[in-house]
Amino acid sequence: MQINFVYMTAGNKEEAQEIGKALVASRLAACVNIIAPMHSIYRWEGAIQEDTEVVLIAKTTEDQFPQLVEKVKSLHTYDCPCIVSLPVKDGNPAYLDWIVAETE
Repeated sequence: MQINFVYMTAGNKEEAQEIGKALVASRLAACVNIIAPMHSIYRWEGAIQEDTEVVLIAKTTEDQFPQLVEKVKSLHTYDCPCIVSLPVKDGNPAYLDWIVAETE
């Protein structure tokens, strides 16, 4: 089973907590880490923007990723939320097994 970490951003801590709780409650993620604050500089609609954002890192399986994306998009306030999946190459086997068990 392929384990993935999903990197996401949110506009504030409350939104990140809502998304994180929904992902764990629906078993789309075994765990979601929330890291705040983060300073972001990006181009949006032709202008350079600077904002404070919050990082979410969800631990899940590759099979759950499509449903995770849909759940995040349904809860997110951004028009185009950052949701990227990064495969985990290796790790503590017991921890990786726990992720699989919690997302089944």
